[in-house]
Amino acid sequence: MEEEAGYAARSDAKVLLTGESGVGKEVVARLVHRESARRNATFVTINCAGVPDTLLESELFGHERGSFTGAYRDKPGILETADRGTVFLDEVGEMSVRMQGMLLRFLETGELQRVGASRAQRRVDVRVIAATNRNLLDRIRDGAFREDLYYRLNVIHIGIPPLRDRMDDIVALMEHFLSTFAGRASTPVPVLSEASKLALTQHNWPGNVRELRNLAERLVVRGKPQVEPTDLNLFVTAKPPAALAMNMPPAVADSVFERIVRQGESFWIAAYPAFMARDMTREDLRTIVKMGLEETRGNYKLLVRLFNMDPADYKRFLNFLRKHHCHMPFQAYRSALPERRDFAATGTRH
Repeated sequence: MEEEAGYAARSDAKVLLTGESGVGKEVVARLVHRESARRNATFVTINCAGVPDTLLESELFGHERGSFTGAYRDKPGILETADRGTVFLDEVGEMSVRMQGMLLRFLETGELQRVGASRAQRRVDVRVIAATNRNLLDRIRDGAFREDLYYRLNVIHIGIPPLRDRMDDIVALMEHFLSTFAGRASTPVPVLSEASKLALTQHNWPGNVRELRNLAERLVVRGKPQVEPTDLNLFVTAKPPAALAMNMPPAVADSVFERIVRQGESFWIAAYPAFMARDMTREDLRTIVKMGLEETRGNYKLLVRLFNMDPADYKRFLNFLRKHHCHMPFQAYRSALPERRDFAATGTRH
C-alpha cells in the first residue's frame, strides 16, 4: 500500500482507493495529495453518498443564479474551487448512473458546465482521487456502475486492508489519536496500560480505523490519566447502555446505531438512505436519536460528532430531524447518566 501511494504521489494519475468502511481511505488520499506537486493547492472532499443526487450536481459543478429555487447567486462547484488541486470523491460507488455520466464527461474533457448554464464555462486542472467500499465490478455487472467510468478512475488502484489485518499498527495508531485529541482539548494524554494494549490487539475492529479513532476521542473526553481494559470494554465490546433500556426493533434501530457508533459509519450512510427509502420508520429514527442523546447527555453538537458527521452538518442534521418530526427535546437527557458528566461538559447547551 505504501509503495503504491508513493507512485501515486509522484504522478497526476487518477487514483481509486478501495477497502472496508473506516479503513482510512481519506487519510491515504490526503497523504497522496500532501506528497504530490499539488501540495500547496486545495484539497477538497465530498461524500457522494451523503449528498442527495439533486444537490450533488450543483456541489460538483456549481450553478447559475436562478437555475433552481434558492439559487440567488452564481456559485462555483468544488471542481472549480479545486483548480490545480485535488478532489477526493468518497463513496463514489453510491453515485447515480446519471451523475456517473456527468463525471465521466468531466474526466474526459476537463470542462465545467454549471447547473443552469447553456454551455461549458471553463476548463480546470483537477486531480481526482475516488474511494469506495463497494466491489465496483459487481456493481458493473448489476448495471449500477458504468464500466467506462471505472476504467477512467482505476488508473492507480490502492487497496487498503482492514485494521484486523494490521494488528501491529493498532497501539501506535491509538497513541497517535490519544495525543491528537488530548492536544485539541488541552488535557493530559491518557496512558495505555500494558493490559489495555493487549486488549486492543485482541479486538476485531469491525469499524476499522474510524472505530479506533472514535474510541480514542471518547477516552480523552472521559479524562482518565491511565486507560485500563475495563475502560476499553465500556466502548469496544459492551452494548450501548441506552440500547439496553429501550424497547426497540433490534434488526433496525439497534443495528443502525451499532453501525454508526461502533463501526464508525456516518449517519448519512447508515441511516439517511434507509429512512428516505422507507426501509426504516420514523419511530426507528427517533429511537436512534434518543440513543445518541443518551450518550451525549442531550448535546446535539456532540451527537453530530458521535454520528460521524462533519461539524458543518450540524444545521443540516437538525433541519432534517425537524422536517421529519424526529427532533427530540434535549432537556430530558441532561439529568440522566451522571457518570457521563465529563462527556457533556465538553459541549455547549442548545
